[in-house]
Amino acid sequence: MSLILFLLVSGLLLGLAYRWYGGFLARFLDLHETKPTPAHLRRDGLDYEPARWSWLLPQHFSAIAAAGPVVGPILAATYFGWLPAWIWIIVGSILVGGVHDLMTLVASVRHDAKSIAEVVRRYMNRRSYRLFLAFIWISLIYVIIAFADVTAGTFVQQASAAGGEAPGPAVATSSLLYLGLALVMGFTMRRWKLGEGKAQLIFLPLVLVAILVGPELPFDLGALTGFARPQLLWDWLLLGYCFFAAMAPMWLLMQPRGALGGYFLYVVTIMGVLGVLVGGLSGRIDIAAPALSGAELFHFSGSTPPLFPILFITIACGACSGFHSIVASGTTSKQLDREVDARPVAYGGMMLEGFFACISLATVMILAKSSGRPDLTYADGVAVFMHHATFGAVPVEVARQFGLLCFATFVFDTLDACTRLARYVLMEITGWTGRAGVVGATALTLALPLLVVSLPPAEIDGRQLPIWRVFWNLFGTSNQLLAALALLAVTVWLRHLGKAVWFTLGPTLLMLAMTLWSLGLSISVHLDRMAQGAVAAALHVEFAVCVLLLGLALWLVVEAALLAREKSHAPAA
Repeated sequence: MSLILFLLVSGLLLGLAYRWYGGFLARFLDLHETKPTPAHLRRDGLDYEPARWSWLLPQHFSAIAAAGPVVGPILAATYFGWLPAWIWIIVGSILVGGVHDLMTLVASVRHDAKSIAEVVRRYMNRRSYRLFLAFIWISLIYVIIAFADVTAGTFVQQASAAGGEAPGPAVATSSLLYLGLALVMGFTMRRWKLGEGKAQLIFLPLVLVAILVGPELPFDLGALTGFARPQLLWDWLLLGYCFFAAMAPMWLLMQPRGALGGYFLYVVTIMGVLGVLVGGLSGRIDIAAPALSGAELFHFSGSTPPLFPILFITIACGACSGFHSIVASGTTSKQLDREVDARPVAYGGMMLEGFFACISLATVMILAKSSGRPDLTYADGVAVFMHHATFGAVPVEVARQFGLLCFATFVFDTLDACTRLARYVLMEITGWTGRAGVVGATALTLALPLLVVSLPPAEIDGRQLPIWRVFWNLFGTSNQLLAALALLAVTVWLRHLGKAVWFTLGPTLLMLAMTLWSLGLSISVHLDRMAQGAVAAALHVEFAVCVLLLGLALWLVVEAALLAREKSHAPAA
């Protein structure tokens, strides 16, 4: 298969799925054109703020995408080859991820824009509701840990897979300028009523200026402070940023930054397509990576994990992600202008993310050997695509910096949104209210990530791994398990309404099987390591959370099964 055919088939399948399956789901849910949404009914300017779908889609897209559809496909292609990764991205996006995202958004909108846990509370029981909230909060904590550390690593890295200097400090400068521009954009739109179109015309070119300024004013935190672990220092600063950003009004940072980040995603996608077309037609780029690796289906092959179940938890956001349900029911549902907008925002956003994951997969497909660092592999691939798309006008080094900034931008868009969502959940659990509750819940949410990123790097099989890499499988497993539980909650809701549940029950069972299998495998591997000798502290934390998540998930499944059994045996009214 050629790279051009690969992208053509991917886009065609995802586009047809949006047209037909997305349309079927919208009709099934009977989405209204004029029924007031919570964004209008509870508008407060802080969390509830209606936005047109064209403005909300890039924000939602950038929040759900982040590093997931970049890191996951690249790691999966490295482990298993690009073909299994591609199949799961396409099938998962259409039949699992798109269904999950649309259903959870609509369920939230019809329950006063509360989190998906509210559906659990109403249609299961209060104990299940508490368990589900706890599970969500723990899962969000690990999103923050993984994404904060991978961004910190991008800011301090030095060498690229192509052999040149990868400007980590330059990317740090451009990223900080990007955040500043988002703040100014939000303020000017609010203060002087600057329209969306004019704001984008002004600030999108300024982001490109920020990319060019970065190499001229690199912000090398390690050289500036002399700190022995500059990546750890960046971790602390990023978590500090999350503390303030998660409490900022929606209009000041999250909406403008999300819109800018979404357009970044659009630009990368367009450049990827053009680069593949120009480079492929000229014969300069084609698939170099193997379609299949030597990985076993069910057993470890040396240090390479088995395809089942690891493929399904390595590629999370590119095919299905429980984090999407938290974004959909946490921030997007509070901004949805009309119910019918749920289809382009949720199902359409998932199809876009699936295609974006295919672009990420293409970056590793054109390289005969991956660097081992997903951010660098991605940046090198994007640099090749941009260079060909512009017929050589954009130098490879500038394009590589653009790719790295895009990667950092995607993570920024998720980090503060994730912290805000975790704050919502913790306030639901504790019942805290008011400004003190907001500050306390945000601080408590960030306390555990602060502790975990401060742990020393773990050594596994003689290799020293960064914190994000240690926790990536746990992040993927908890993320996919959250998707399974969200689908379970939606299935219970649909059954309560007397609707068909086949298209949510099937994905629920698939994701439950893969994630519970993965947790059991992780626990088994850790016990083997403990039997062989000393184990790093970070791995003990991972083990404890695996056991906790497995217990919570099984408990919730049992609660749902008991509830279904009670209702099936209940006498007819």
